[in-house]
Amino acid sequence: MTIKEIQNEIIDEFSMFDDWMQRYEYIIELGKSLPLIKEDYKTEENLIKGCQSKVWLQGEQKDDKIVFTADSDAILTKGIIAILIRAFSNQKAEDIINADTEFIDEIGLKEHLSATRANGLVSMIKNIKMYALAFDAKNKN
Repeated sequence: MTIKEIQNEIIDEFSMFDDWMQRYEYIIELGKSLPLIKEDYKTEENLIKGCQSKVWLQGEQKDDKIVFTADSDAILTKGIIAILIRAFSNQKAEDIINADTEFIDEIGLKEHLSATRANGLVSMIKNIKMYALAFDAKNKN
């Protein structure tokens, strides 16, 4: 599936819920299915700066795609990074770089997070895009 198709699938899933309590519960459930990062990668280097809670993100290239794993010490944050990984993992670097993140606004996530969590969300997206830029640059050399 393309990033856009996955994002549309996520939007559809969130539209099934009537209120934000149900959506928060769903986000927490998604966090439980997160492809967990290996303990070796839970380093200062993989820690996302700007997050209220600890979030580790690691990406590696497999063939021509980037595969992300992550973890967090907070259940809601784990769900948020799970949504992002679902949208951007197993995709080509160029597609990640060029992908928009409008789906975050469409599911209403940013507006329902505290300011510090919203900043963390932006930092998570930025880190995913930085991985893509790094792998893209490496591939062109």
